[in-house]
Amino acid sequence: MNVLNDEYYMRLALELARGTQGQTAINPVVGCVVVKEGRIVGIGAHLRMGTAHAEVHALTMAGEQAEGGVAYVTLEPCNHYGRTPPCTERLIESKVARVVVACTDPNPKVAGLGLERLRSHGIEVEVGVLEVEARELNEAFNKFIVTGRPFVTLKTASTLDGKIASRTGDSKWITNARSREFVHTLRHRHQAIMVGVETVIADDSQLTTRLSVPALNPVRIVIDSRLRVPANARVLDGEAETIIVTTSAAPEEKRKELRGRGIVLLEAGPGPRVDLELAMRMLGEREIGSILLEGGGRLNGAMLEQGLIDKCYLFYAPKIIGGPEAPGNFSFPGFDRMSEAVTIDRLKVERFDEDICIVGYPVKK
Repeated sequence: MNVLNDEYYMRLALELARGTQGQTAINPVVGCVVVKEGRIVGIGAHLRMGTAHAEVHALTMAGEQAEGGVAYVTLEPCNHYGRTPPCTERLIESKVARVVVACTDPNPKVAGLGLERLRSHGIEVEVGVLEVEARELNEAFNKFIVTGRPFVTLKTASTLDGKIASRTGDSKWITNARSREFVHTLRHRHQAIMVGVETVIADDSQLTTRLSVPALNPVRIVIDSRLRVPANARVLDGEAETIIVTTSAAPEEKRKELRGRGIVLLEAGPGPRVDLELAMRMLGEREIGSILLEGGGRLNGAMLEQGLIDKCYLFYAPKIIGGPEAPGNFSFPGFDRMSEAVTIDRLKVERFDEDICIVGYPVKK
């Protein structure tokens, strides 16, 4: 075993996987590299749910050269029939001598079984090469496959004093063009984008992905307890699928109107507010495994207070606008003691020209 070589080829496999973020729906992103006698003979990535996995693409490219070679895979090869046949069988048939895996499959029903299958056929198996990077790359899949709930990423854009708009409601633009371009990349990487109806009314954003290269539009989710979404709102334009999460207090006439326009309605609780915990369960049942939350202060605050946010991207522009009535990132009653405050862990700070972005994970209590 050569640790440096293993890390080199696994980094390449991770890059292949990273390039498919946003394309695989609830499936993980996976990359594979096949090496024979110091040469790369096959590469592959999982491109779309229901299609061939990364190992199959890489082994097909390698052909007969795979025999006696090493396969580097970012996630434990599957050992069960799903939408596609098990990858373990393809590796066995290809007669690879060794399989290096970044991390095991987090699904408790299958974790370790693929590795066991390979070892039972005399294939050397190494696990844990660049494991931390691999698990972070598939953090949304890891949560969904274990809990059935979507992984929720919060994105906010504010001034240094935490304001997401001025006291008059003006919010264009707080952050710079580079920051906004990256947010569209985040949208592409998530299955859905979620806002509250107040954001729809105030901004009338289309909530689609606009990048310099073609990208997929996420499902648009609007939290709207009484169906106050305007009839001419751009989120109802049919450009992408729209789900409105409401309550039983919503008027029947508006329900019929929206359903007639192809809008999916989910009823999460009796009201007066949407039961957000129930909403997450319902969205998970619809196989939405990742959500980018771009809400206003009230929705952000409610989601944070209830422990429903898994990751944060907090963008700050070098501006101070002030105003006690100007809306902030989070609006909720708050905690009584500093010891109760939500702590953000595993912090990273990124620069987008003059803007800064704090990335981290709220600690679950």
